[in-house]
Amino acid sequence: MTFLWTPDSSRLALNRRRFLRYSSLAVGAGMLAACAGGSQNTASSDAAPAAASGELDRVTFGTSWFAQAEHGGFYQAVATGIYEDHGLDVTIRMGGPQVNGNQLLMAGAMDFKMGYAIDAINSIQEGVPKVTVAAIFQKDPQGLLAHPGVGIESFEDLQGKTILMSTSAHTTFWPFIKAKYDLDESQMGVYTFNVGPFVADENLVQQAYITSEPFAVKREGGFEPVILLMADHGYPNYTTTIETRREIVENNPDLVQRFVDASIKGWYSYLENPAPGNELIKQDNPEMTDEQIAFGLEKMAEYGIIKSGDAETLGIGAMTDDRWEEIFTVMADLGAFDPSVDYRQAYSLDFINKGPEAYQS
Repeated sequence: MTFLWTPDSSRLALNRRRFLRYSSLAVGAGMLAACAGGSQNTASSDAAPAAASGELDRVTFGTSWFAQAEHGGFYQAVATGIYEDHGLDVTIRMGGPQVNGNQLLMAGAMDFKMGYAIDAINSIQEGVPKVTVAAIFQKDPQGLLAHPGVGIESFEDLQGKTILMSTSAHTTFWPFIKAKYDLDESQMGVYTFNVGPFVADENLVQQAYITSEPFAVKREGGFEPVILLMADHGYPNYTTTIETRREIVENNPDLVQRFVDASIKGWYSYLENPAPGNELIKQDNPEMTDEQIAFGLEKMAEYGIIKSGDAETLGIGAMTDDRWEEIFTVMADLGAFDPSVDYRQAYSLDFINKGPEAYQS
């Protein structure tokens, strides 16, 4: 793998240790890509006649988890030929608990990946040259779940409660709610992406994607959990972002523009008629049910996860300098970032903010 160095990106140059780490990853990623057809679920526009003649640019996009409604717009763009119309032959590769998307992106096994703003800024802090070029989710769907009828109706009621959290939460939302609501480190429990312990113990609180875990709780426990959405209480993170390597932004901005435009159009299409995308989601993730997908779509609409804030006027995928500054300032004040980090290197507004009408023609 080759890293391209320019004066503008010199601050992002990987030091020798990181270069060696990512160079070794390139070898592993190449092996992974060579055998991916037999080991990973994929959704691609391989039926396109133009792809066979080499007219389409082949692109690999990595998601953050197993296929679900929260990824629907990307699958929709494959299923309905939107990517094809933009000269792209796109393969979607699912993420999961054992998949390190950042490593695969930097090693060249992916061209674009799904991410979130806090990690993007942290990557700049660590000298990793990746750039966020769109933010599909204006609100982070991350929240907390509590049992009904036990006196937990707001974040202020969390004092003394054990909160089950994943490892990544320790550097994302936990510092935020800990500081804002005067919580204690002793309250942290371990969340293993299994709602069973929470269902069994009414005294527990757990982290959750509000589009997913509440459905599992209702199915396994037979009750509707209390949902506390952090985005509605000052947590500013962008999620389901589109990230790529800085070298692609600098050397092939047309490819970036086409992928961003097509993905955003895919999301508008999916929210209007999700059936085509849902079929591909279920192909990639056979455990995904129509009921779970419908629940995810319902919650995304109910809480304004996609079409809210700046996206209402600037279009799906919108980002602003002010919002990125807020994310950085809030998290830097909590000690998550060095205040001297040039967080502006984490994103580009060059490919978005065209207005809803630009993506619905």
